[in-house]
Amino acid sequence: MGSTGEQLGVMRLTDALRRAQTLGLDLVEVAPTANPPVCKIVDFGKFRYDISKHSKDKKSAGAKLKEIKFRVNIDEHDYLTKVRHAEEFLDRGNKVRVQLQFRGREMAHQELGTHLVEKVRDDLSSMSQVETDPKIAGRNITMTLAPLPANRRKRKFTMPKEAEESEEAAALSGA
Repeated sequence: MGSTGEQLGVMRLTDALRRAQTLGLDLVEVAPTANPPVCKIVDFGKFRYDISKHSKDKKSAGAKLKEIKFRVNIDEHDYLTKVRHAEEFLDRGNKVRVQLQFRGREMAHQELGTHLVEKVRDDLSSMSQVETDPKIAGRNITMTLAPLPANRRKRKFTMPKEAEESEEAAALSGA
């Protein structure tokens, strides 16, 4: 391939090197396993920069870790709100760390905290899988959930945005 992206066709190595030198550029092997190998006439420094830039873009798209904090005596509405947030994070492909905090005499009833963490795990089972099992560390119980593949996720507590918007539009047009 030429420096502007045009196809130069199959040519001998010596001809390709000579053509690259006349343009003041380098001959870079792009696909060595292809038959015949594919080479490109480019500035090698710029080529390496583009590859590193491309790999950085891929890395930044990785999953982030979001944290949801619970208390043992959480109200049902507050619980549902936090589970909805966790579900939204998982739907976006983020991992969720569920942390339950004990205060004061709540430590005497750790089984209540364990039940709550298990309830969160069960409620989010259609969206996630347990990455690290619930562990008691000091005054906290911590568990990490990883999202399921996008085609296996099923939301329990909130509808996807598109469905909400279509229902709102239907309600507005019917009103």
